[in-house]
Amino acid sequence: MLTHLAGGRADGTRDSRLTRYTRPDLLVLDDFGLKPLRAPGPEDLYDVINERYERGSILLTSNRDRAEWAELFGEPLLASAALDRLTHGAHFVEITGQSFRAEHTKKQLTARRARGANAA
Repeated sequence: MLTHLAGGRADGTRDSRLTRYTRPDLLVLDDFGLKPLRAPGPEDLYDVINERYERGSILLTSNRDRAEWAELFGEPLLASAALDRLTHGAHFVEITGQSFRAEHTKKQLTARRARGANAA
């Protein structure tokens, strides 16, 4: 999304591209904070959040603690404004424990070892 919006800055289509992310009833942002936000990413993300504020829902997933979100923006005031809008009225679901993928991999390895031991 942020790469797409940055491309719109370059070719003059940013406003129409922004509409693509503000129009749907639900916008899913998966793996927020996996990569650092680089300019103009923080500004574009703020614009998406601000335009959707109280108009459309955002489902955001992240492996980062909420306390880390502000530093991802790199701009404290922009981060504060965006996160204030993003979290106002939000429902938080916090999942703890082992990663599903890590647990699945562990079970697969255990099963392979058991098959190998049975074959010997």
